[in-house]
Amino acid sequence: MVSKWGKVKLALGLNLCAYIPKRTMDDNDDSGSSTVSESERHSGAALLSPATADWDIPPATPRSHGLKLSKSLSRSSKKTCSICLASMKRGDGHAIFTAECSHSFHFQCIASNVKHGNQVCPVCRAKWKEIPLQCPSLDPPIGRARVNPVDWPQNNALMTVIRRLPTTRPTANRHISPLFQFPEPAVFDDDESLGNQLNSTEESASDKSLINGCGNRKVKIENYPEVLAISRSSASDNFTVLVQLKAPGSVSVQDPSGNQVNLSQVSQTPRAPVDLVTVLDISGSMAGTKLALLKRAMGFVIQNLGPNDRLAVIAFSSTARRLFPLRRMSETGRQQALQAVNSLVANGGTNIAEGLRKGAKIMEDSREKNSVASIILLSDGQDTYTVSSTSGSSRQQPNYKLLLPLSIHGGNSSGFKIPVHAFGFGADHDASSMHSISEISGGTFSFIETEGVIQDAFAQCIGGLLSVVVNELQVSIECLHPGVYLSSLKAGSYPNRLMSDRRMGTIDVGNLYADEERDFLVSINIPTESSCAETSLLKVKCVYMDPFTKEKVSVRSEDLRIKRPEKAGQESILIEVDRQQNRLRAAEAMEQARAAAEKGDLVGATSILENCRKLLSESESAKSHDRLCVALDAELKEMQERMASRHVYEASGRAYVLSGLSSHSWQRATTRGDSTDGSSLIQAYQTPSMVDMVTRSQATLLGSPSAQRHVRPLWSFASQPKPR
Repeated sequence: MVSKWGKVKLALGLNLCAYIPKRTMDDNDDSGSSTVSESERHSGAALLSPATADWDIPPATPRSHGLKLSKSLSRSSKKTCSICLASMKRGDGHAIFTAECSHSFHFQCIASNVKHGNQVCPVCRAKWKEIPLQCPSLDPPIGRARVNPVDWPQNNALMTVIRRLPTTRPTANRHISPLFQFPEPAVFDDDESLGNQLNSTEESASDKSLINGCGNRKVKIENYPEVLAISRSSASDNFTVLVQLKAPGSVSVQDPSGNQVNLSQVSQTPRAPVDLVTVLDISGSMAGTKLALLKRAMGFVIQNLGPNDRLAVIAFSSTARRLFPLRRMSETGRQQALQAVNSLVANGGTNIAEGLRKGAKIMEDSREKNSVASIILLSDGQDTYTVSSTSGSSRQQPNYKLLLPLSIHGGNSSGFKIPVHAFGFGADHDASSMHSISEISGGTFSFIETEGVIQDAFAQCIGGLLSVVVNELQVSIECLHPGVYLSSLKAGSYPNRLMSDRRMGTIDVGNLYADEERDFLVSINIPTESSCAETSLLKVKCVYMDPFTKEKVSVRSEDLRIKRPEKAGQESILIEVDRQQNRLRAAEAMEQARAAAEKGDLVGATSILENCRKLLSESESAKSHDRLCVALDAELKEMQERMASRHVYEASGRAYVLSGLSSHSWQRATTRGDSTDGSSLIQAYQTPSMVDMVTRSQATLLGSPSAQRHVRPLWSFASQPKPR
């Protein structure tokens, strides 16, 4: 007697849609009374009707030698599709495919995955013997009746064929990545229209009234002199002034239920939409766990982009391919993006330059542009096509500018337009090239030392990108007293310049995330005074574009003055100024130590770091147990440990130091090893928006329903904010 499962297989083999009756036995019954044989259970999976979509055939343990992943990644969920991350419920109108390795997916999702060339499980990477296919028409042979006992909507485009794969393994020459099967357009001007998300009169007026009605929504400027007073008879040629900027922060609104919501999280703050291009390494070294974790991290990014944000994905190995055009992350856009990312397979070499070229081309060729645009680059290897760190003299630095298209490193007067936030993945990536790419473009460099941290690292990055509140910020500093001149501007990696008369200087800051701060130290000379009780030193002006309202904003500081008594006692340096001087001292020591380490002088490198730690310990900040000073000391100590030997430095020390330099030079959070963890040493530049997004990421990784219930979609209140 043929079992029910055998009848299903027979029907599917005849290109028919099979209806599988609901299992009558108790789900927990393991008595073996089922008539489905063990060999039949191993053989594949079936298409289920919507009426019975939650009926799963218990599979045997897969015999695949797929990689063993973390519990949160490899867990088989019967309620959530691992490709689109949407729920799978009874009667929701979607068929379910349960593979021989036990993982279940929406049939449409997995069939699309297979269509792109994948024949392995997206979750556990087990190789399947039978795969689902979509057929445009599955009419039954003449003389046969269609097997469809129940009356449910029929969609011939989604009818199923289970095709058994050939037992012979294809040769290496025949294995071609599915990314390169279809030609690309010469011009990437097929980006999805922005629509009228910012032109809607009602929504725009509502959003602007919310922003304008929630306190001071402008950049705040504070100036601090090194000391509060200098005697009239004294002069100084190297007097330090701190210019401190702080971006607008959070607001409070009423959610639809009438409860007040604190909008320190980016998810509820009205914000400008983002154009994001991710350039992902899928070379052969990414195969297995790395690629699976990358797909999971990209799934998190996709799910947290709003319907007005646009995303494009470039995958590169020996060459590069655009997976889909710049597309809005609507419900449809997200599902298509998830399917495209899950279709990736790893093989080939590492051509970073080609990936970045296409990533920049998407931005350049797009017909419409959002005011916020960024590129995320991830690679676990070294570019073997454009530059080589081993070519020529071992002491000669490769020209990493060759990895970047002219549109990125050409430079312009208004600052950086397309920053590349680079992520070095694992111990084998080229930290020097990744740091150079980010530094040249105006982005940050993060070192993902532990593979499992990749999603948190992406979360921290997009938490910032999705909270941009200031565009194209330029700071101008002007001397007030005729005898005061500017000596230098210490602005890290931000482009800055002094006018020829040294009476004025400018700093190009670019974008600021919500609640971000920027601290710049200005050195000036102070002349003697004959009789005045005070000296006017500086005034600061900020000009920027509000990315949400599209309005130009100008903010001026109060004039900075210093008291000039006839006699002044011993003045203590202000803690605000001392703190930033310590930050610059630490950054300079890191750079000097790195230069020594690259020359092979690890003893000298650790000595430089140790001397800096001693200097910091004697500062006013250290005596007051300043948090930043404590963090800097811990960071310098960590770098010393990572320079203990040549092997340790090559494996992680270089990348750790470069990521630290990137963080301090841009005053922006980067990932260093496990630096997104709550117990990390380096948290100085994290904003509430970043913390919120990392919390979301960790909640999804833990898989806690209670935690996820409190994590709203990123765009939940942004589309229709209601004033307080």
